[in-house]
Amino acid sequence: MNNTTLYTLTVLIWGSTWFAIEFQLGNVAPEISLVYRYGLASLLLFAWCRFRGLRLRFALRDHAWFGLLGLLLFGINYIVAYRAQLYITSALTAIAFSTIVWMNVINARLFFGVRASPRTLIGAAMGVLGITMLFAPQIGELAFGDTVFYGSFLAALGALVASFGNMASQAAQKTGLPVLQSNAWGMFYGAVFTAGVAEYNGHAFTFDWSIGYVTSLVYLTVFGSIVAFGAYLTLLGRIGAHKAGYAMVMFPVVALVLSTLFEDLELDAGLAVGMILVLAGNVFVLYTRGTEQAPGSRRLAAPMSAPALDANYTRVARR
Repeated sequence: MNNTTLYTLTVLIWGSTWFAIEFQLGNVAPEISLVYRYGLASLLLFAWCRFRGLRLRFALRDHAWFGLLGLLLFGINYIVAYRAQLYITSALTAIAFSTIVWMNVINARLFFGVRASPRTLIGAAMGVLGITMLFAPQIGELAFGDTVFYGSFLAALGALVASFGNMASQAAQKTGLPVLQSNAWGMFYGAVFTAGVAEYNGHAFTFDWSIGYVTSLVYLTVFGSIVAFGAYLTLLGRIGAHKAGYAMVMFPVVALVLSTLFEDLELDAGLAVGMILVLAGNVFVLYTRGTEQAPGSRRLAAPMSAPALDANYTRVARR
């Protein structure tokens, strides 16, 4: 599957999961829902690997990588982000998580010595500015108290953890570990870790048998977890975290487009300019003439105008 397809799949799926999350919140604690989501996703991936005859036995040092992925990408990352939503709006969360594009640029430089091109830096700046403009009305209505700053800190911490998870995945792929099996084991360890956190916090392992909860859980498990993470982490291994991370900036744009189509969100000048900035930044980041790509990766064929924070965390507030 080429890079353009992987990127488009990542953005469209994660950009649409905000709607599914609406049905996950309420009767079941967020940590418990995450245990169900990644526990089920890992079981499905294990079954698929077994069906295809892919190896599932790995050395202890490989399981150290899997455990790190589970802790960062499928554990702490999501727990902290969900908790941030208790204190701040999705607007602030989206802006905080859009900074992951900068964190990936810095961490890629620190861990892998990858120097981002001027085009990548310009595109990243345009993307974060565009996200800020998209959610400016909600920010203007906020009263900045202790809880808002605490929630913003949690969201920024979640973005940092996610960025470290990106680095861990890229490093694991460099050692030759396959993405599919890494995701299976990583999601398993993430589910176990999150279950431990839920138990420690006294959350009951309840289940909501409503159609909305069950359907959204299936969608988030199969598409939001298995397909999207598989596509994103494969792309990350090919073009590097500093470029792949720009997908995080695109998620709220997709969510806003869906709100415009299905929830009667009015498209005003601020929204239009914000979307244009994000899409223009998308072109700058992903269509470069430099040599930042990982060895053996394929260049994106053309500037991408395909339809930022993983919308699994954030819900569009501006409706």
